[in-house]
Amino acid sequence: MNRIEELFNRKSQRVLNVYFTAGYPTLNDTVGIMESLEATGADLIEIGIPFSDPIADGPTIQESNGIALDNGMTLKLLLEQLEGVRHKFGLPIILMGYINPIVQYGIEAFCQKCQEVGVDGLILPDLPMFEYLEVYKPLFEKHGLLNIFLITPQTSESRIREIDQNSNGFIYMVSSASTTGAKTGISQDQEAYFSRIKEMNLKNPTLIGFGISNKETFDKACENANGAIIGSAFIKAISQEGVIANNINEFIQSIKG
Repeated sequence: MNRIEELFNRKSQRVLNVYFTAGYPTLNDTVGIMESLEATGADLIEIGIPFSDPIADGPTIQESNGIALDNGMTLKLLLEQLEGVRHKFGLPIILMGYINPIVQYGIEAFCQKCQEVGVDGLILPDLPMFEYLEVYKPLFEKHGLLNIFLITPQTSESRIREIDQNSNGFIYMVSSASTTGAKTGISQDQEAYFSRIKEMNLKNPTLIGFGISNKETFDKACENANGAIIGSAFIKAISQEGVIANNINEFIQSIKG
């Protein structure tokens, strides 16, 4: 069984998925950040593949992408950094990125390498479902990779049902029709959306992302989903002065309470 599925089999509440950009703040921070997140109580690790035009992301993550690219991070180098990580790291690993760098790397070679290094799932916001089903699904399944789809407040019920039917692992609930980034709180409209999805009784677990930045928003998201995804606020935390491992510990503890 895939490690993402194993996670949700044993834990159905307050699942914490943390996103960071590979190669940020410095080129070789990737594995150290992963180890610190596991040590401090994260449940899922989502590693961003730096891209020059990250259309789904807000200013903080866009900036981290630019710095990571300037540092020399590439998809090839990220996969090399992950070699051997499974000897000392147990959490599920998701790679989040855009389809263009993966096509340039080679789809078959990418999937095979992901399997070799222990990647469990992929989030590819610009991969259309029909293309996934027709082209990518057999390759992903062959190499044990779960494809995580996103839904938004504007996604129709029929579309959500279709996504649920063709998903494994979890569904990424985008909290609002905007790019990523820390927000001040959860609005009534967002709460109504969360509640609506919860009442659909989907077969897959759900994690809420975009705008989850502190204990208050994490707790609110967990009332209506199996957990939440934190990205921009974490990027800001590891950008601070001081020892990264200490900053990570302080941030995660502030979220989990």
